[in-house]
Amino acid sequence: MAGAAKQKNQPHTPMMQQYLRLKADFPDTLLFYRMGDFYELFFDDARKAARLLDITLTARGKSAGEPIPMAGIPYHAADGYLARLVKLGESVAICEQIGDPAKSKGPVERKVVRIVTPGTLTDEALLEERRDSLVVAVTAADERYGIAALDVASGRFTVLEVTGAEALNGEIERLDPAELLIDEDAAVPVDGERSGLRRQPPWYFEHDAALRLLTRQFGTRDLSGFGCDGLELAIASAGCALQYVKDTQRTALPHIRGLRVERREDSLVLDAASRRNLELETNLAGGREHTLAWVMDRTSTPMGSRLLRRWINRPLADHAPLRRRHQAVAVLLEQRHFEELQETLRGIGDVERILARIAIRSARPRDFAQLRTSLGLLPGLRRALNAVFAGQDCATLEDIDARIGDYPELHELLSRAIVEEPPVLIRDGGVIAPGYDEELDELRAIKQDAGQFLLDLEARERERTGISALKVAYNRVHGYYIEIGKSHADKVPADYVRRQTLKGAERYITPELKAFEDKALSASERALAREKALYDELFDYLAESLPALQDSAAALAELDALANLAERADSLDLCRPELRGEPGLHIEAGRHPVVERVLEQPFIPNDIRLDDNRRMLVITGPNMGGKSTYMRQAALIVLLAHVGSFVPASRAVIGPFDRIFTRIGASDDLASGRSTFMVEMTETANILHNASERSLVLMDEVGR
Repeated sequence: MAGAAKQKNQPHTPMMQQYLRLKADFPDTLLFYRMGDFYELFFDDARKAARLLDITLTARGKSAGEPIPMAGIPYHAADGYLARLVKLGESVAICEQIGDPAKSKGPVERKVVRIVTPGTLTDEALLEERRDSLVVAVTAADERYGIAALDVASGRFTVLEVTGAEALNGEIERLDPAELLIDEDAAVPVDGERSGLRRQPPWYFEHDAALRLLTRQFGTRDLSGFGCDGLELAIASAGCALQYVKDTQRTALPHIRGLRVERREDSLVLDAASRRNLELETNLAGGREHTLAWVMDRTSTPMGSRLLRRWINRPLADHAPLRRRHQAVAVLLEQRHFEELQETLRGIGDVERILARIAIRSARPRDFAQLRTSLGLLPGLRRALNAVFAGQDCATLEDIDARIGDYPELHELLSRAIVEEPPVLIRDGGVIAPGYDEELDELRAIKQDAGQFLLDLEARERERTGISALKVAYNRVHGYYIEIGKSHADKVPADYVRRQTLKGAERYITPELKAFEDKALSASERALAREKALYDELFDYLAESLPALQDSAAALAELDALANLAERADSLDLCRPELRGEPGLHIEAGRHPVVERVLEQPFIPNDIRLDDNRRMLVITGPNMGGKSTYMRQAALIVLLAHVGSFVPASRAVIGPFDRIFTRIGASDDLASGRSTFMVEMTETANILHNASERSLVLMDEVGR
């Protein structure tokens, strides 16, 4: 903030001095400084915001004889502007007035209450509902890398360690973090121009400090219960990620309850190039259409969609859990059981993220209303689910049912506490339902009786003064008043005290109206204060059930993802894959799941057979003949089977696979100074170094 720093020794108003003190703590972050109904930005922040948001750049006062640049946005419209800034990769410090203006002798006391960054979003308006928003931290020692991924909006916290730059970049491609924190002293081979990259000082990755921070967060003596023994680099990265989130949220984070250790060998590994080539979530043009997720995602809830996309991006290698998923999909397919479950799930909403907002006490009234609706649907959902697996061999669905649970007391509490259709914010009241709290009802009665009192007063005063146009009204600036046109000035009684003069009228107050005003306004203020106190109590009540509710949300997301796979199997004519222990790939009448949906004419199915005696196929043919489609189709069928999905074929027998490699298409990597040929050779070398006898390798026109 060069424009402000230059003026440190120049005299400023007390308010501007306060601003500069606050801004000094956030030199690289836009500061939204609350002034009344606006957030104001000054100096370089104002210039930057005006350019990025296309808002007016004005000036306020002077510094060293020069006008101070200023830009402002309305408080009530801040979410929209924040969303735009975050999408542009900016971070914003929110500075609120925390003092009472009526009691402040100088500037009202202000404080930065939170920092909004691309990876630490929790507000519904700022998040993409079907994509995780992750903070990922990475540190290194030699060729070993510790990776931690934290999703503040759900509380999910995972760690893993990998060896080699190829493995690291494959994991970063999979996680697709909104913010990537790297140890500035460690050799972490990532793109230095990557959006959201933040270089952190080495002490953020100090292992012992990380261990203390994490055990304090989870309330444990050590991290052995999470399976973290020996993962010193991963623990160091987890400490950095958690500290970063604590610094930005500036509140307790009770929804972050533990770590889950991932092992790369537990998944069907895809490197960064293969993820791009197979177009799992993003197509080669950078869009979201015509991808595997675009075809396979018809989930009913946002949290189910996010889980499905995690499954697609991290397919499992172990056949045992995959067979359990396949069995669950098969059971849901019988008699189209998935339809009733999906219909109920559509009313559930994004419980996972609602619970995170409740945990950090930022939930809005409509979050509570949606949670109430969701809890009310659980008994019916469980009855329908019980009917599905009754008499069936499906441990997965039975486990989901047990984890969903019932919450009749919480549902009853929220039904009594929150009005049917609450307003967006608590600040203006009208959220707590009548009958929930006797004190609040009494205060509201005083407020509601005000209308009748004013009508009666107006009628009496018209009769007393003989002025039929006399009216009694209220505004926020001047309070209650009696308004009389200037043509009737000679009829104004002696006990009327002038409150405001208008062009064609005078406004008055009387002792009776003043006494009523004091009573009514006091009741309104007390009612709003009482309502806010009751609202805060709801956070406390729900906090006690937070762990169980989070487990329920995870179970609901899993049920949604499985029901979705059943619906896709039904709608897209997919078959259950047979997973075998012997190496090989046998596909009959296979189809490319994405191309089939895009083509206007019927897709022509084809077979693939690979085994110990036939480990390689060489495919030749004319341009646009379908060679690349055939190759990608094989990879996507294998991948879908390892997601737990049925696959586009009439029959698919799939042996054990550990990795999928693709070398399909290439272009010059100008940023790194590499030609197309060099890109192809580098990717081919990666395959030769890392492929095993259980890898599926697709190589398309290498070295043209």
